[in-house]
Amino acid sequence: MASPEKIIANEAEINDYLPQRPPMVMVGNLLSVEGTRTLTSLLIREDNLFCENGKFIEAGLIENIAQTAAAGAGYRSLLKNEPPPPGFIGGVKNLVIHSLPVVGDLLITEVSVENEVFDATVIAGRTSINGKPVAECEMKIFLSKPNT
Repeated sequence: MASPEKIIANEAEINDYLPQRPPMVMVGNLLSVEGTRTLTSLLIREDNLFCENGKFIEAGLIENIAQTAAAGAGYRSLLKNEPPPPGFIGGVKNLVIHSLPVVGDLLITEVSVENEVFDATVIAGRTSINGKPVAECEMKIFLSKPNT
């Protein structure tokens, strides 16, 4: 999962693609959206809501994967001139936490949409640091559809 040279949105622009707002934003840069795959990065800072004793805790890793999916959905929505859809995690399955990142680590998170049925999206997410796995899971996410 190498980072592309050109990014879609940096930290100053990421809110255009997410329904979340600080301090709840757990994506730094939107690196790429290709087909059903989304790639993001997040630099772990000491003041991050999910940092405890210099470590980025499990809930932060789960939220980072979910928000990577949200950033991809937001990107696709903006291409259709629609606002980023709000959503919520409906379930997490097969969660494996290999290690907890520390302040200063750069997370690269990849999410692939596995299935979409009505307002439910099933994704596979994987987070790494320097190519080494940190967390992975399957997640069911429910997205609100725009009013038509």
